Amino acid sequence: MIDTMSLEVMQTYRGRQEIPADFDSFWQSQLAALPDCPDYELLEKQVNLPGVSCKDLFFTGTNGSRIFAKCLFPQSEAAIPVLFYFHGYQGQGPDWSELLKFTAAGFGVVAMDVRGQTGRSQDLGQFDGITVKGQVIRGMLQGPDHLFYKDVYLDVYQLIHLVAGFEFVDDGRLMSYGGSQGGALALVAAALYPKLSKAVSIYPFLSDFKRVLELGNNSEAYDELFRYFKYKDPFHKTEEEVLRNLSYIDIKNLAHFIQCPVAMITGLEDAVCPPSTQFAVYNRLEGEKEMAILPDYGHDAMNVQVNDYVFDYLVGTNFLG
Repeated sequence: MIDTMSLEVMQTYRGRQEIPADFDSFWQSQLAALPDCPDYELLEKQVNLPGVSCKDLFFTGTNGSRIFAKCLFPQSEAAIPVLFYFHGYQGQGPDWSELLKFTAAGFGVVAMDVRGQTGRSQDLGQFDGITVKGQVIRGMLQGPDHLFYKDVYLDVYQLIHLVAGFEFVDDGRLMSYGGSQGGALALVAAALYPKLSKAVSIYPFLSDFKRVLELGNNSEAYDELFRYFKYKDPFHKTEEEVLRNLSYIDIKNLAHFIQCPVAMITGLEDAVCPPSTQFAVYNRLEGEKEMAILPDYGHDAMNVQVNDYVFDYLVGTNFLG
């Protein structure tokens, strides 16, 4: 999926479709229907790490699904700032040791496993139609209430709302971070929970679906969407309906909700999440923002200098000098 749009055009590009008229009210009603505090368990793990408390968090999400997150909190007499870490598509949260760099800087870190993927979170939702191997298209013919990612976005909100209420957490210093699917969820977190203090999104997924269709299918991440049209609807008779329903989970449409500072990182050679779809999000952000452009990078693992930039932005350790 080679993006043919020039960088000059990308810098003002805002996406192929506008926001549905009832978009804001849809998400307001979804959040209003959630319980003030879901059922949850916070279970201590017996680990031999001095100065760090590791916990398993389970809570009940929509459809009765049980959602899991790893939690690491540095021992501190002061309230603890917390980073919410989101993983890539079809994956799971990183192992405990990878998250220790944040606790070493005095930050708690919470890493949620996305429901129905390879981690410990359940997906008990019911879906009709072709779902192939993936989750982007689930519920897209039944309407926005039935979208798989609608429930994931609500999991993100409930997780942050729950953790922010813990007595040892500094609810004025909450941040989100992730790449690809995780980059999308980092932005969703900032959009649905506007009290976040900052967010970092690396090559975010789930943006500008019409542009994705225009560019064609060379990306496993969006393959299910193309398979649906190729095998189920080769004449694209349902394309308008599909794109309308998917617009409710299109992260560019959530951008105007975001109030906190945002840093985005985009590789101009990205053939998985096309750069133009990422700019469509960035150009709709209305607050403080910065984009770091990597001319030679695709959907790659980040260079150590990029990781230093992210760490410095999030926790202010000044590794970059």
